[in-house]
Amino acid sequence: MAKLSSVNKNERRKALVVKYAAKYEKLKAKANDDSLDEGERLVARLKMAELPRNANPTRVRNRCELTGRSRGYYRKFKLSRVMLRELGNKGLIPGVTKSSW
Repeated sequence: MAKLSSVNKNERRKALVVKYAAKYEKLKAKANDDSLDEGERLVARLKMAELPRNANPTRVRNRCELTGRSRGYYRKFKLSRVMLRELGNKGLIPGVTKSSW
């Protein structure tokens, strides 16, 4: 089980990303638009820098829904490898079976 503070910090980051998503995308599009002159693009980049750091989507960490573990994360199941194996062996994940040959 991950520290509760780490999980809560990540949840706060997710909330900030959602809050600033529209503004962030608009500024990013302006900053990367080659048809605009350099001055406008620079202003857009400076405005992006004024946004909170945690508003950037890359700062959100994928974590297991059950344990909060950040490593060994399977996106398809939103679980860590440990919980995926445990629940898969118990037959609690539909369509997942332990292979044998």
